[in-house]
Amino acid sequence: MNRCAIMGVAIFGAIAILTVPAAALQDAVTTYHYDNQRTGWNPNETTLTPANVGSSAFGVLFQIGLDDQVDAQPLVVPNQQITAGPTPGTYQVVYVATEGNTIYAINADNGAILLSRNLGTPVPKPPGCAATIGPNVGISSTPVIDVAANALYVVAYKLVRGTPTYKVFALNLNDLTNKIAPVTVAASHTLSDGTTIYNFDAAVQRQRPALLAASGIIYAGFGSFCDAKASLSRGWLLGWQASTLAPLAANRLTDTLATGSFFLSAIWMSGYGIAAAPNGNLFFTTGNSAQGTYDGVRNIQESVAKVDPQLVNLLGIFTPSIEDLLDKLDGDLSSGGVLLLPPQPGPFPNQAVTAGKEGMMYLLNRASLGGFTPGGPDKVLDTKFIGPCWCGPSFFTGPDGVGRVVSSGGVGAPLNFAEIVVWKVQTSPTVALVAERAALPVASGQDGGTFTSVSSNGTQAGTAIIWAIGRPTDPNPAAVKLYAFAATPSSGPLPLLFSSPAGSWPNVIANANIVPVVANGRVYVASNKQLTIFGLGGHPFVARAAAAAPSVETDMPPHAITGVLEHADGPVLTLRTRTGTIARVDDSDALRREQTGVLVPGNAYTAQGTYDSTGALHAQAVTRAKASPAIWPPDR
Repeated sequence: MNRCAIMGVAIFGAIAILTVPAAALQDAVTTYHYDNQRTGWNPNETTLTPANVGSSAFGVLFQIGLDDQVDAQPLVVPNQQITAGPTPGTYQVVYVATEGNTIYAINADNGAILLSRNLGTPVPKPPGCAATIGPNVGISSTPVIDVAANALYVVAYKLVRGTPTYKVFALNLNDLTNKIAPVTVAASHTLSDGTTIYNFDAAVQRQRPALLAASGIIYAGFGSFCDAKASLSRGWLLGWQASTLAPLAANRLTDTLATGSFFLSAIWMSGYGIAAAPNGNLFFTTGNSAQGTYDGVRNIQESVAKVDPQLVNLLGIFTPSIEDLLDKLDGDLSSGGVLLLPPQPGPFPNQAVTAGKEGMMYLLNRASLGGFTPGGPDKVLDTKFIGPCWCGPSFFTGPDGVGRVVSSGGVGAPLNFAEIVVWKVQTSPTVALVAERAALPVASGQDGGTFTSVSSNGTQAGTAIIWAIGRPTDPNPAAVKLYAFAATPSSGPLPLLFSSPAGSWPNVIANANIVPVVANGRVYVASNKQLTIFGLGGHPFVARAAAAAPSVETDMPPHAITGVLEHADGPVLTLRTRTGTIARVDDSDALRREQTGVLVPGNAYTAQGTYDSTGALHAQAVTRAKASPAIWPPDR
């Protein structure tokens, strides 16, 4: 998080502490999870405390209607001059980006929309991709702000003459006009045979991880749409010079194999941002690829990767010893991101934490990530099971000066809760994560886990609060909830201070990867077509008119059925539906169209297609469904 003041400015990609009275200081949240190390910790919150958040004084201040679903985290800039729109002036501004490709500048002190700009027609949900954020795909990733340059950087997915295209924008903070002419995302990479050139294809690549600004460069990661078009889609890490939007000369392609029909190794991380260490080195995780293709060089699936700022060199890698099993079970490590811990005492000062679908949290030494050890044991500092994690960790330092990691993996059957656990970072006599306290599980009906953030007044005792979002547990009202827990170091469960509905998420087949943002006495929760601002002097949440369930797209197959996969015998799938009946699905067409990913018995899937005279569904697409039948899409 960048520290800025009424009479000063924030430093790009760093923290600037200005010599002005404390009362004048306000915090700017300019990047995902507050800082480039993705700690999720605001240590400068002096207004909100466990005492007042746990009282009737805390509640909803404003509910602002927006044009579409919000997957990006809100960003906050205090003392921002607005020079356009109906009310020019200086405000504390919260910037919100939607899947409708609209950027909003909102007055955090009264909820008024100061400015908005649409960056172009979003791309409709790709056919058959039930897990895609939708019904539109526009701005999925969190933008990044450089206050000193008066610039907001954002990647928009838009139709350009009917063709899906990614554009990188640099917008002026004061009026949302172009600071630099937008550029089209384009790249190419030579594959491992030394002759084949693979070109970036916007139609099959999904830009989901939050943007990163570091070393004067804007970085973006790309994966796939639901593992579809696996013969074409791969993982990309691209960069552009912040001052000109000129692309870097080099890029990273996570799978450079020249032959095969299933590539991927996507960078997606449930929206978590690419992380940067103070020296500029970058860290990210990758997802699944074809079994038997991992070699740690040409294909780095199911891994944590460290690369240099210019994207030229792979500087380190950690791959779990069960890599092949993760590929087989669609067990993406990239369902979670990488948290870089601030410097720790002891023999391993630079550490990192990550977790993915398998539910194992790894504590890594950033200087030597651990490589790949077939058969194990993994060369890591520690491992802890936290439950399947479509989530990301947070960090804070306690009043004893010891660091803590906050995990939020999925628990229960079927993964309908997220468990918030505080782990003490032990540095002596051995380096380890030691479970300290846990909260009562948070309702989370979608994929396992949720996202957290932490606020405190430095390391002052009794000021730390862990904030978390509960994902919807049913399609109606499909509510998301804001939770606050006191992060006290005493025994017993973390005290629940506050819980309240904070919006809705009717598209329950797509995860609500919402990050609560705390700054200057306000808490921001963006959801479906809404931003809710909490603070002192607020009132209870009042639900807006219920949003209609996402309609079936006109180009979708007419029929669909969801169930748990019991058998996959050649092209014939056997699904056990929510009523306990058996449905037969022929997925030959889906395979031909590359509209199915890895199929794992015991997991739930939605098959879309047409029925034949025997009652079998001929699927044009087979996509992964949530574990909980309560939020399966209706059969049709």
